[in-house]
Amino acid sequence: MGGHAMTEAAAAEPQRFARLLLIDPVIASPEEYAAATPHTAWFNGQSHPTAKRRNHWASADEMFERFKKRPPFSSWDRDVLHDYCTYGLLPDPSGEGFVLACPPEFEAAVYMASRSNAGVHASGRAVDVPVLVVRAMEPPPDRDWMDFRYSPTWPGLANQFRRGRELYLPDQTHFLPMEQPQFVAKLIRDEASG
Repeated sequence: MGGHAMTEAAAAEPQRFARLLLIDPVIASPEEYAAATPHTAWFNGQSHPTAKRRNHWASADEMFERFKKRPPFSSWDRDVLHDYCTYGLLPDPSGEGFVLACPPEFEAAVYMASRSNAGVHASGRAVDVPVLVVRAMEPPPDRDWMDFRYSPTWPGLANQFRRGRELYLPDQTHFLPMEQPQFVAKLIRDEASG
């Protein structure tokens, strides 16, 4: 959601941005927004899967041990996963254990709301700084909507920006920053110096 949010921010506050690096942003094609598919239709009438995330943990170590063998977390860099577990939890207000810093229902609502923001394309066309769109592997036609490894990024997105270009990485997943943090850090350095 960061790339989606930054596109909106750069259109609203252009003086604050010299360039954008959008890593597999959650921005669908204009046709998908125009279709106005009810949110629940994407998940067979059920709520977004993130709303069902486990929200109580005894410790960050318990969360790490559970996730390190479970896709998609099992492919993440171990240090990244450890930080995710350590800093993604807050003490449970009940005094027993920990809860996710971002409540599952809120996270699900953010993802679903982004799918109704057709204005993101107009915002993209308003951005007048260099933009690099990094796109991960495309989903197959029979995609399982519960498999979030595939790119949610419209393949034509880079062309919507006045100064956009694309880096397509067909062998990488949507979790590229968590799986390849050194590569992403180099991308950031290269773009910052460009």
